[in-house]
Amino acid sequence: MIHFYEVEEWEREPILHAFGDEMKLIAHPLTAENAEDARDCSIISTFIYSSLDNNVLDQLPALELIATRSTGFDHIDLDECSQRGITVSHVPLYGNVTVAEHTFALILALAKNIVPSADRTRRGEFTFKNLRGFEISGKIIGIVGTGKIGLHVARIARGFNMRIVAYDKYPNKEAAEELGIAYIPYQQLLREADIITFHVPELPDTYHMLNEGNISLLKPNCIVINTARGSVIETRALVKALSENRIAGAGLDVVEEEPIIREERELVSSLFRQTHDLGAILSGQILLRFNNVIITPHNAFNTNEAVQRVLDTTIDNVRSFMEGEPMNVVLLPERV
Repeated sequence: MIHFYEVEEWEREPILHAFGDEMKLIAHPLTAENAEDARDCSIISTFIYSSLDNNVLDQLPALELIATRSTGFDHIDLDECSQRGITVSHVPLYGNVTVAEHTFALILALAKNIVPSADRTRRGEFTFKNLRGFEISGKIIGIVGTGKIGLHVARIARGFNMRIVAYDKYPNKEAAEELGIAYIPYQQLLREADIITFHVPELPDTYHMLNEGNISLLKPNCIVINTARGSVIETRALVKALSENRIAGAGLDVVEEEPIIREERELVSSLFRQTHDLGAILSGQILLRFNNVIITPHNAFNTNEAVQRVLDTTIDNVRSFMEGEPMNVVLLPERV
């Protein structure tokens, strides 16, 4: 028997199509209070609001696989699963292309003054006064963080004939050769880049990477893009630089005041929407007052393809386990 927990309405049909009568779909999270209902389950799929700890696992003696519909798996006690011989799978990648494309949507919108142009024509004003933009061809793009998303940004940049510099604690020499990336020190990147885009996780080392102490290094024509985490940029420093016309603009999909978001797909979860109001967070955001700033509501990940990829990968993870060839595993213990 298979149980899927935290199921959104749009997920029901493809899951039922994949597994038919072998399964049960539940809208709420798996908890110690309802785990008894899954006592005979061999496979369970959850999202991040289910806590798979010993209190829950004690009630699931038949469990063989946990297939989380997320990249992160800190809601699962891996030590307990290992002791019980339970395999754990996840969704390692789903938004790298989507987020990279959104990054360039922000870059192009700023470079071509798309937002004020569209606003003006909606008002019936067909004039391009004060709307002159700039070409990104030949410009230097500085990519901070060259994981899957950062590297896809580099691929797109090559198509625009941009010069690519990057900073990463662990430079990818193979990618550097393939994509023409020049790895340079972070301070040098801040000085040289015309466009700086951040693609790093939220860690102590990445907190306020761009701050009051180093934002003065940027060129006055530089634009800053952040589709990573809000904490990467010190809001106070960014506001000050924009107010003093020391940088040309910013494109942000994340802001520092956001609640802690563990997983982008969390944002389309009904449970998340019940407890957080991103509109209220953004309503007081002073950055919204700048004409040369574009803020999108943490939407970079949100495409039909990306959210479908999460579900498709999870279904594949379950099927492959049933066929004896587990995939995308974070824990593959010996069976006990």
